[in-house]
Amino acid sequence: MVDGAGPDGSAPAAGAGNTAPPAGEAASLPPFLAGLRGRVAAEAVLGPQTWFRTGGPAEWLVRPADLDDLLALLRALPAEVPLTVLGAASNLIIRDGGLRGVVLRLARGFSEITRDGDGFVAGSAVLDATLAEVAAAASMTGLEFFSGIPGSIGGAVAMNAGAYGREVCDVLDWAEIATPTGLRRLVAAEFAFRYRHATLPERGIVTRARFRVSPGDASAIASRMGEIRQSREATQPVRARTGGSTFKNPPGDKAWRLIDAAGCRGLQIGGAQVSEKHCNFLLNLGGATAAEVEELGEVVRARVLSMSGISLEWEIKRLGEKAR
Repeated sequence: MVDGAGPDGSAPAAGAGNTAPPAGEAASLPPFLAGLRGRVAAEAVLGPQTWFRTGGPAEWLVRPADLDDLLALLRALPAEVPLTVLGAASNLIIRDGGLRGVVLRLARGFSEITRDGDGFVAGSAVLDATLAEVAAAASMTGLEFFSGIPGSIGGAVAMNAGAYGREVCDVLDWAEIATPTGLRRLVAAEFAFRYRHATLPERGIVTRARFRVSPGDASAIASRMGEIRQSREATQPVRARTGGSTFKNPPGDKAWRLIDAAGCRGLQIGGAQVSEKHCNFLLNLGGATAAEVEELGEVVRARVLSMSGISLEWEIKRLGEKAR
């Protein structure tokens, strides 16, 4: 169905999701979207849904109703139509020209957390911090580091997210991946994990994952999560319009140290600025374009390369087309 939501992706009014689209709308859908039970929006504004609060629209924004709906879409989607998956939209820049093809956001049908023996199975739309809180409430340890990762489980698996000395690969047992040929379950070793990277099947989308835990002391778990929250508040611009850590740490060094040494702390282009608080964070001070944020990042990379000979690698994903 065509989504009745506003351009910012907010929920439609009560009952709107069950009404037939106005005459002509259904016919305007391409065949690979026409049979979906989930929500579909054309030229949907994405900027307000990202942590940077900037960027262009999605040609087609699709929220599948459930796993079956997602698998049906992947089967029907022509190979030449671009496919992009957005999680919490925390660690990315969507360029001002927007995203062509289909942009997927997994939501209600992918937000369940269940206890499974010595582990938890979490849907891809579950926030990382929520999984950490659920494990803590059950006095199970091993997932505290998730409370320091601003994203969702699907994205965390897809990029081997990590914080405070641990990574997804340290605790993942398996993940289920939706593909054009069906659902696959891959064990951790099949992802070929490395620093901030996992290998997924072509057009593969994480739908849920199982993480190992062990019994722990409730007070110790709470204390550790409190330390993580306090550390983030003290050292990172957590309340700003930002995309999290901008560049990967090069081997044996820290990206923030190299950026600081290159004189980039506080550097500004238009409405985009290198954070004074933690200079591996870029900020939208208000009104920045995606182009300004990306340009600032490239200036930082050039200055670090000139100063140290080290070429910083983007950790933030940059997606879409530049404005014409």
